[in-house]
Amino acid sequence: MTSSQPVEPVATVRLDLWLWASRFFKTRSLARDAIEHGKVEVGGQRPKASRAVRVGDALRIARGDEMFEVTVLGLSDSRGPATVAQTLYRESGESRAERERLRALRAAERAGYRPPETKPDKRARRLIRALGDIDAL
Repeated sequence: MTSSQPVEPVATVRLDLWLWASRFFKTRSLARDAIEHGKVEVGGQRPKASRAVRVGDALRIARGDEMFEVTVLGLSDSRGPATVAQTLYRESGESRAERERLRALRAAERAGYRPPETKPDKRARRLIRALGDIDAL
């Protein structure tokens, strides 16, 4: 095949390859592990990594604390820039709203914590050690 010939669009792509190409996972092996551990559903069912993805498939992807509900809009078997990868799927509005709500909740939980500005002094170190040994107080 010469470079002057147009590339024909593919009809199906392996699920692990599509998840990698659409940048949900950094490597294909991470995508495969997520599929094997039930973090990815296609049409409400647990697939195998070799399952063929088609345009119009509904995917549910759990990645860390985030949950994505997407519809496949395009197929690709090569990883490209993030702007191109975002054109391969459309995330539902409910999924996006829930992710933003959970992200704001996690940020609010962290807002109350302030790390100390300096190292603990001698008295504070003794109190910290005493917390481990309840009889020392």
